Amino acid sequence: MSKPVGQSWNPSEYRRNAGFVAELGAPVIDLLAPQPGERVLDLGCGDGLLTARLAALGCEVLGVDASAAMVEATRARGLAAEVADGAALNFDREFDAVFSNAALHWIPNYAAVIRGVLRALKPGGRFAAEFGGHGNVAAIERALQAALRRRGVKAASPWFFPRPRSYRAALEAIGFEVESVEHFVRPTAQPGDIRAWLTTFGDLYLGHVDESEQAAVLDETVAELAPQLRDPDGQWFVDYVRIRVLAHRPR
Repeated sequence: MSKPVGQSWNPSEYRRNAGFVAELGAPVIDLLAPQPGERVLDLGCGDGLLTARLAALGCEVLGVDASAAMVEATRARGLAAEVADGAALNFDREFDAVFSNAALHWIPNYAAVIRGVLRALKPGGRFAAEFGGHGNVAAIERALQAALRRRGVKAASPWFFPRPRSYRAALEAIGFEVESVEHFVRPTAQPGDIRAWLTTFGDLYLGHVDESEQAAVLDETVAELAPQLRDPDGQWFVDYVRIRVLAHRPR
């Protein structure tokens, strides 16, 4: 039978199939330029790998994530972490910086996220984030939607992939001073078959059909994507397009 449409997270599966996510987060840490002694909020901390890197730089870090399993994985590293809804943050001028990598596209209520981040920062505090931008995983979404349509299911994109100009405008309207908004294409090599990416990140699509049909949906999606996302040597790539942001709360 089908399960409720939602994204579930398994930390060990995530590390096995998506370890590249944290590896690609290093430039966002560089953009943040964290300093020893600063208090940093890691918004969407996942399994805590980047949270640990921030702590190793001498920061006092709190990780928050909507997944209890991911929060437990972060705590298992000896780090402070809490379950929290990114669209309902309740911090008030507590952090020198907010950091987020590959998380904000999972939260469609972007305005609530921005307001919560602004409120969490001390005056002059920095916000550095990277997440999916307009065009992100477009080929993957088209293939999944086509497989679902063949079963009479119409599924709109569940993710938030904004255009850079609109995201900058949202940040400024809510009160941030924006230093930079980059929008760039980054085809990303996968550790194995694209099926691993689909089963790790695709619950919001696969949950629309019975579990008995999900294998067939995956088979059709993989077959459609192979000419687009697999190179002649058999290496799979995900068609990532990212937004990378640096902004600060006015003093």
